[in-house]
Amino acid sequence: MTYRAKMKAGLLSATVFTSTALAVPAMAQDATVSDDGNAIVVTGTRRATTIMDTPINISAIGSEDLARQHIDDVRDLAAFTPGLTISDTGPGGTGTIVLRGLNASDVDSGGANYDDALGVYLGEVPLYYDFKLLDIARVETLLGPQGTLYGLGTLAGAIRYIPNRPDLDSFEGEAHGRLYGKSHGSHAGYQFDGMINIPIVKDHIAFRTATGYYYDPGFIDYPLLLQEPGVSLPQPGGPDGVTPEEASANLKKRKDLNFERTFTTRNQLLFQTTEDLKVIFTYAFQRTKTDGSQSNSAGVMGTGKYENAARYEEPVNRRAHLASMEINANIADIADLVSTTAYTNVRVKSKSDNTDLLLDLDYDYELFPAFSSWNESDNTRKQFNQEIRLVSRHGGPLNWVLGAFYNDQKYHNDYAEHTPGLSDFYGVPNNPDDLEYVSYIKSKVTEKAIFGEGTFKITPKWQVTGGARYFKYTSEIQGALVLPLLGDPLSPYDLTPSGGKAKQDGWVWKFNTSYNFTPDLMVYATYSKGYRIGGPNRVAPCPDPVPANQQNACALPNEIQYGPDKTKNAEIGIRTQLFDRKLSFNFDVFHIVWDGIQVDSTTLYGATGITVNGGSAKSQGFEASFQLRPIPELAIQGMYSYTDAKLTDDVPGIITIRTTPGDYDARPKFTQLDALDGDRLPGSAKNSGSLGATYTMPFMDGSLIGNWTATYRGNVVSRLGWDRAYGDKIPGYVLHRASISYETDKYSIGLFANNIFDKYAVVSVGNDRSRIGVNDGVAVRFYRQTVLNPRTVGIEARIKY
Repeated sequence: MTYRAKMKAGLLSATVFTSTALAVPAMAQDATVSDDGNAIVVTGTRRATTIMDTPINISAIGSEDLARQHIDDVRDLAAFTPGLTISDTGPGGTGTIVLRGLNASDVDSGGANYDDALGVYLGEVPLYYDFKLLDIARVETLLGPQGTLYGLGTLAGAIRYIPNRPDLDSFEGEAHGRLYGKSHGSHAGYQFDGMINIPIVKDHIAFRTATGYYYDPGFIDYPLLLQEPGVSLPQPGGPDGVTPEEASANLKKRKDLNFERTFTTRNQLLFQTTEDLKVIFTYAFQRTKTDGSQSNSAGVMGTGKYENAARYEEPVNRRAHLASMEINANIADIADLVSTTAYTNVRVKSKSDNTDLLLDLDYDYELFPAFSSWNESDNTRKQFNQEIRLVSRHGGPLNWVLGAFYNDQKYHNDYAEHTPGLSDFYGVPNNPDDLEYVSYIKSKVTEKAIFGEGTFKITPKWQVTGGARYFKYTSEIQGALVLPLLGDPLSPYDLTPSGGKAKQDGWVWKFNTSYNFTPDLMVYATYSKGYRIGGPNRVAPCPDPVPANQQNACALPNEIQYGPDKTKNAEIGIRTQLFDRKLSFNFDVFHIVWDGIQVDSTTLYGATGITVNGGSAKSQGFEASFQLRPIPELAIQGMYSYTDAKLTDDVPGIITIRTTPGDYDARPKFTQLDALDGDRLPGSAKNSGSLGATYTMPFMDGSLIGNWTATYRGNVVSRLGWDRAYGDKIPGYVLHRASISYETDKYSIGLFANNIFDKYAVVSVGNDRSRIGVNDGVAVRFYRQTVLNPRTVGIEARIKY
């Protein structure tokens, strides 16, 4: 690639791209750069179009920017995507992703491993998992409901990873390595990855593989781990702190437990008879391991900013398999048929400190001086989906998309709480693993849908689009629980399970129009409905009748299932290019009404987390992005978004707090507060933005490329009614990153630094401040603060052939 081409293709912002008119059928979805080398092509409308010619709210980050900004997975996207808030909660989960403020549940210190408010796609396969962005052509983010274009109905929007596809004509290879150091950590981090493309039979069969290994060293220490659970004293000197002598006799320390070890691979095999018939088989696998949380304990027992006070290590082992077959066929030049059959299997095994939960239930376990508890969870999500889509290619003023979708998701969770030494203390026989509570649940959710859109060009400059979706889903759950300390069997599988079923159907629709005043000025408007299906709460159902006067942590019949919620989304946007396309600018305003909100609550028995429906909310704001090229060598790009999301109804009794914060003897123990009209929705930043500059200059046989980017995330509230419910208003922060690299057509080498000034900031919290204090002489360690990755400085190199 020449120096001039590098400036065109490489200096692209995350959200704004110059373009010429381009619209091609769905089978061309692998294209990424238009013929002028100056625009990323997106396929969010199921047709390949440039950003400038796409009349919906979509942003895209191309492969050059993914590499230059060191965007490794979904957790790094928010700083470059308007309307998107992602809290990086560490390698133990995918993270918490909120589009346009559509979240009503408390934030969490550990993030999420599944969220159906938005769709996350790898190619054409829907899943919610942070696959590494290796050999990715681009990442597209679509804001607003997408149920009339996509099989997976989305309430808030969709994020799509578009992989590079096998090349039938040429052998390709690429190797990449990264070595770096991290402040407050004690080890070096590294990454190695590579790609190989092999044309097995020219013009007909090709294979492409991308594989990598990541080691992130971590920076959170665990200084208060028990040496011998059930024997060692968790706080030998009382709740105020631990002397070195007391620690030496009872406790141990491990450093950097929030490390990440990830192996990832994606393999594609392409069979093609002609350009009119292609079949792609894909297999992807990823495994991530860590031993601790990316959170501190807010100073409990004298711990510091990068220390967690847990009594146990908290390992997480996550892995995902994905297998898919995609068929692309041209049917008589009338329509393209795209059929995707996919199976995904995601498994997460984890352990964590459970002591404070059991102390909070007031069973007097603390009378055993060495009392502590840990839990283990093993959950598997298996998903089979089939999507068939027809996309017109016959030309003329009418274009259309028709599709059908089937999705079957099965979930299974085994959960157990252990209390080392407590069985002997109580004289309970035949409980060798000191099981206190054991449960299992399994659920199945099946969704079927038909969907479609039609676009009519009234004039060459004016188009209107209408779309609709009909869906139907069924949900069922069953499970059981046992309490071995009270004489129950050790296994819940010995009991007869209980459960329940639910089902519902409905319609959503969309209307969109756009007008191109000139090739460089387009205005568009969209009104659409979004819908998120309901489902089962993953808590073991209560036995009938519920035993009186004993511990119970279970879901009553009215707590087993939750219903759907809906959005109505209206927005108006403008895309323009000015000054001979030296300035590109996007701007939109939106207004969303959200009804039947799905929000976190707790069960009556055991205060176990569940989802319930309640109230309505609205989210409104605007999003803007630009790119300016005052001279060919310099590109300046930025984005800003404002999101005002709040309740519009009172919701009775939805917020649980301790009646008297810090007083663990108070009765009643908990109080249910109402959420109120006007309460800000948690989890999203009201203000966010970024500003960056990239300068390119010729040097020897290649180019020197320097980049500086500043990103801003505004404050976030941790829960509904945060100011009266002992939540947090998590402060905003500004981060800086920079890189400089030397690049040629064959290789590159560079230096980079993220969080240059080593900013300390909290990104999320676990539990609320009413849970801070001393419980029957035990310093409570419930409350946690998830923190930013500290300063990271490194070197990387890449070679292509």
